[in-house]
Amino acid sequence: MSDEERAQVTAAVLEAADGRLPVCVGCTHASTDRAVAFARLAERQGARAVMLAPPTLARATDAALRRHYLSVAEAVTIPIVVQDHPASSGVLMSVDLLAGLADEAPGCRFVKLEDEPSPPKIVRLLAANPRVRIFGGLGAIMCLEELRHGATGLMTGFAFPEVLVAIYGRHARGDADGAAELFYRYCPLIRFETQPRINLQLRKHVYQRRGAIASPHARAPAAEIDACTLDDLDDLLTRLELGEVVTGEIRIDG
Repeated sequence: MSDEERAQVTAAVLEAADGRLPVCVGCTHASTDRAVAFARLAERQGARAVMLAPPTLARATDAALRRHYLSVAEAVTIPIVVQDHPASSGVLMSVDLLAGLADEAPGCRFVKLEDEPSPPKIVRLLAANPRVRIFGGLGAIMCLEELRHGATGLMTGFAFPEVLVAIYGRHARGDADGAAELFYRYCPLIRFETQPRINLQLRKHVYQRRGAIASPHARAPAAEIDACTLDDLDDLLTRLELGEVVTGEIRIDG
């Protein structure tokens, strides 16, 4: 999106949320100055937090990344969710860097940890700094293990977010078996939706069917979804008894 479009989308989401939900706005940019500008705008618009992935650098040293994050942290008063997702950023963030940032800038003690395999890194990061709060991502494919090993919650895309809410709720109440039962029921759909290169497009197709968006179109150069993949999606939704879901939440006991 252009800068103008980003501002319009953020404003529309915050208006729709209307204070009922805390909104975290992405402010990632390769330039520190632009990341600072995005973060400041999000705060002015009413965001409760921002999410910041590391910038793609020719030589992404811990010192360079530290300066980037501390610059943004000094520019705003709201928390920063540090997104650790090497698959998209191309940057490996060390446990020492993440643990140190949380001490230097308390606003940076929130981490969306998507460095696979994520559960072992969650364990190492919490051992290095117990003050860090970690959110699982990766389309929820490892959410059970992430929660089991210390993740605070889940922060990820999925076309049926109420499923993730219910899994987390059961886990938080100490119902490990109930959380696992629910996860394994919907794991086929979670797995299907996290396919590389078409995950966003698949999610948008379901969002359209649920009445959340008007069109599943994804901007170029995103790949088009072929007919056989959509047939597989229909089959999966039918088998999970989600084929008739259009609007509203699905009913999940507990």
